[in-house]
Amino acid sequence: MKIRFNRRMFTMMSLFSALNVAAVLVMRTGFHAAAHGVEASRSSLTSSASEGMLFPRESESREVRELGGMWKFRADMSSNRNAGFEQQWWTKPLEQTGPVIDMPVPASYNDITQDRQLRDFVGWAWYQRSFYAPASWKNVKQRTVLRFESAHYNTIAWLNSKEIVRHDGGHLPFEADASSILSYEVPNVLTVAVNNTLTPHTIPPGTIQYMDDPDRYPPGYFVQNLQMDFFNYAGIQRPVKLYTTPSVYLDDITISTDVQGTTGYVNFDCVIKGNSSAVPVTVELLDKTEELVARVKSSGKGQVKVNDVTLWWPFTMSSDPAYLYTLKVTVMGSAGQSDVYRLPVGIRTVKVTSTQFLINSKPFYFRGFGRHEDSDIRGKGLDYPLIAKDFNLIKWVGANSFRTSHYPYAEEIMDMCDQQGIVVIDECPAVGLKTKENFSNKTLAHHKDVMTELVRRDKNRPSVVMWSVANEPASQLPEAEYYFKTVIGHTKDVDPSGRPVTFVINQSFDTDRGGQFADVVCLNNYYSWYHDMGHLEVIKYQAKYNLEQWYLKHHKPIIQTEYGADAVAGLHMDPPMMFSEEYQQEVMANYFSVFDQFRQQYLIGEMIWNFADFMTAQSTTRVAGNKKGIFTRQRQPKTAAFLLRDRYWRLANQTGPRNTEL
Repeated sequence: MKIRFNRRMFTMMSLFSALNVAAVLVMRTGFHAAAHGVEASRSSLTSSASEGMLFPRESESREVRELGGMWKFRADMSSNRNAGFEQQWWTKPLEQTGPVIDMPVPASYNDITQDRQLRDFVGWAWYQRSFYAPASWKNVKQRTVLRFESAHYNTIAWLNSKEIVRHDGGHLPFEADASSILSYEVPNVLTVAVNNTLTPHTIPPGTIQYMDDPDRYPPGYFVQNLQMDFFNYAGIQRPVKLYTTPSVYLDDITISTDVQGTTGYVNFDCVIKGNSSAVPVTVELLDKTEELVARVKSSGKGQVKVNDVTLWWPFTMSSDPAYLYTLKVTVMGSAGQSDVYRLPVGIRTVKVTSTQFLINSKPFYFRGFGRHEDSDIRGKGLDYPLIAKDFNLIKWVGANSFRTSHYPYAEEIMDMCDQQGIVVIDECPAVGLKTKENFSNKTLAHHKDVMTELVRRDKNRPSVVMWSVANEPASQLPEAEYYFKTVIGHTKDVDPSGRPVTFVINQSFDTDRGGQFADVVCLNNYYSWYHDMGHLEVIKYQAKYNLEQWYLKHHKPIIQTEYGADAVAGLHMDPPMMFSEEYQQEVMANYFSVFDQFRQQYLIGEMIWNFADFMTAQSTTRVAGNKKGIFTRQRQPKTAAFLLRDRYWRLANQTGPRNTEL
């Protein structure tokens, strides 16, 4: 493998590697930055968007093995961050390259040690572990696939010293066929390099700033500037898996559902690979007790009709919410070998009018949160106890929804939403598009790829009712108009179910250029917090005026997707002052009074910011993170949680069957 690098003083090499990673960027606007990488074939190594990305599920024909646990780890602390490529660390045991530590997978690496340099590290981090492939997989006609549920941000993986896959972007899965590389009866060695550098063209964007003054900074000193208000956690943050399929297999399936009276319809379109001609496909729909509801035999495309259908309803809208059928797909391959895949299916409809959001033809009001995948020690790493705790708290509060701010969440979280009736606005990582450069054709092409990957992953989920293509962009810029017209149009094109598409706006109604293309207007504002600080009395006037003007401009339903105030748990002040728990409650109460004026008109939801406190980059405005949560980072309630619980359950009992507070 050829390494291209620049020996210029103070220039960092290989900080960022896009999938066509031969690019070298040198900019000078008071500082200079560079991004270099390893040359490789994009077509042969990149996980293709044209391929399926079904979540690995065990069945009669499929096995799944997780590769989690303790991996060997080292961050490339060399001055150019390129030592791993120069010395080809993927060709040898990682401990032979220098000091290594044990690193849990999945987890963010930042908070695992006491090392400040590792917490704030920017560049290539290297992981390695060995494993044995089961002998039962040998000499069997099957595929063996290596899958990463996500790694942040750019990833290159080698299996037995051979590069197998690379991926550009975090929070979404990627995989590669490992069948021809996997060894049996001897250890397999998996090496992974992950780079968390953000540039003007990544999603989310950022910049690398070099401090050239030798009197004030060490040689080669640089910082990663973020354009987002959450910590840039990095590493292999979700599970790594090996899974098998028969040689003729279901590569992808797309479903859409419809309801007419008491009859439900499940339309399916299967993609079969591994065979040059059509093969028989049997599709069976099973109810919650695994009783057969309907069976269809086809070549992969068709419709299942369900009489006396049980609909998928959001939490608190039905006495039997979140009803899931199982779609069992059986693909008959050669020599009688079949592939079986089971997909949970919720039958429901979604429609947007000029004033309402309808689920199963009934008005739905979003009672929810903005959230983050964030907690102590593991950062953004997948954690089952935390997932269970969060969903218990969501239902305890009486919420029915959240937005995946500001990136796609783990599929295990999305499974819980499907199973528990929590409605999702599914947001991509495009947070912080603030400059003209962030709206370039290069960024747009990448943004479209990200939306394709997100829709491909979550298109069959009943809990996902709307896509969000960005959070708080500079939508007042002239470039934003074409940009959002294009990315929203692209998202609609790749989602056959026709879900509504939005993005979250914090610009003024009279300067925004992108809201015209959204199906629902989603608004973020913080009256009496980021301006008119401490003046609670202005909230009722400003929030009311803003809602009225946005509706007059677009005549589309509106969700208040963010509002709130920081509160340091245990800080009490009366009269209320900023950062006290009392001030947070007063902000909420003032917003509530405005929401109640518009709930019966065109306001279709309220989502407080935030569900729980979360970590951010260090600054004078952030005391160990953002404190706008109604729960602490350790998931303990502030007094605001009880206020919100009272409101959400009161709203739930006004709009759905009478519920007992959990």
